[in-house]
Amino acid sequence: MDESTPPPPPAAPAEPSPPPPPSTFGSPTDFLKCSGQTRRGILSCLDGYMNIAMEQTEEHVNGRVTNSYGDTFIRGNNVLYISAAEPL
Repeated sequence: MDESTPPPPPAAPAEPSPPPPPSTFGSPTDFLKCSGQTRRGILSCLDGYMNIAMEQTEEHVNGRVTNSYGDTFIRGNNVLYISAAEPL
């Protein structure tokens, strides 16, 4: 580069990254319902790690029974939430 050549223009500032897309889940409740998969049964044991032992367990997908398991153990790190059934 010689003295008669002007210096290159400064680089344009980097474009700001776009904001993250809005959440596809409106609320935590919507998130919990999104898989449509639940286990229902009689709670026989629960510990501080949320490990769950259940009896007469049924798997429900989108409100329909898809499997029956009898006795079931669910490891606590797979548990999103626990709720009590409505009284009969």
